[in-house]
Amino acid sequence: MSLAIVFMGSPAFSVATLDAIAAAGHRVVAVYSQPPKPAGRGLELTPSPVQARAEALGLPVRTPRSLKGTPEQAEFAALAADVAVVVAYGLILPKPVLAAPRLGCLNLHGSILPRWRGAAPIERAVMAGDTETGIEVMQMEEGLDTGPVALSSRVTIGANDTAGELRERLQRIGAGLMVEALAKIEAGRLAFVTQSDAGATYARKIDKAETRIDWSLPAAEVHNRVRGLSPLPGAWCEMPLAKRLERVKIFRSELADGSGPAGTVLDDRLTVACGTGAIRLVELQKAGGKTLDTVAFQRGAAIAPGTRLP
Repeated sequence: MSLAIVFMGSPAFSVATLDAIAAAGHRVVAVYSQPPKPAGRGLELTPSPVQARAEALGLPVRTPRSLKGTPEQAEFAALAADVAVVVAYGLILPKPVLAAPRLGCLNLHGSILPRWRGAAPIERAVMAGDTETGIEVMQMEEGLDTGPVALSSRVTIGANDTAGELRERLQRIGAGLMVEALAKIEAGRLAFVTQSDAGATYARKIDKAETRIDWSLPAAEVHNRVRGLSPLPGAWCEMPLAKRLERVKIFRSELADGSGPAGTVLDDRLTVACGTGAIRLVELQKAGGKTLDTVAFQRGAAIAPGTRLP
């Protein structure tokens, strides 16, 4: 016997779980995703990764801009789903939607709750310098990621791991965890543990103002910001290229020995002094260019030691 499932997700992070649910033999009665958005040079409407994958699997897709209206809620309830699976959907689920599935709504969340409730738990964990995080299956309720937790899996965050690398690990683990949760809920054996509010932190959405590197910060904070924002949206700084300042994204860095005025390039390996300590820039990208390692970047740019980065 299989469950009738409504899947709700949008980014690439969600696709692995959709694939795992379909492979497990469950009946996906509908897929909800964010509406297509303009992308590329032509600004053509582009479906989300989840919509594209669902259509490839032959699944019906719905892309409402909101679920607050009575017609949208009635359409959702009419699906008569056993359970809704929510993985980074991006829209708030009103109470009538949460209450519609017979067995409720299960959410896959990329942290060990109550730490990093909110929109960007993976990025925030890396930016904060956390050495451990995880992924959990929880029951959704009206509060923001406050529902009881059923299953969890912890992972170590390496000193140079990027948010992108961590996300890939968590999405694979999470897909298996959700399939396990569905098997248990179908058998009536999925148990939930109430969250504690003690130690709760909020993973607010990444703001564009956070992406510019502030060299006055300690080296560890700059390094954590670089890897926490890699690959998207990407931390950046300005460098003197072709006799003018140009924006350069930094996708990978490492802590390094050295000191000096904040923002000063200390050697030809692009070691840069921070407020305290220094970091070495390992992977960089000029606007419109390819991602390059330090040697290849310096071959074309030649940022000299002593250069002060703003």
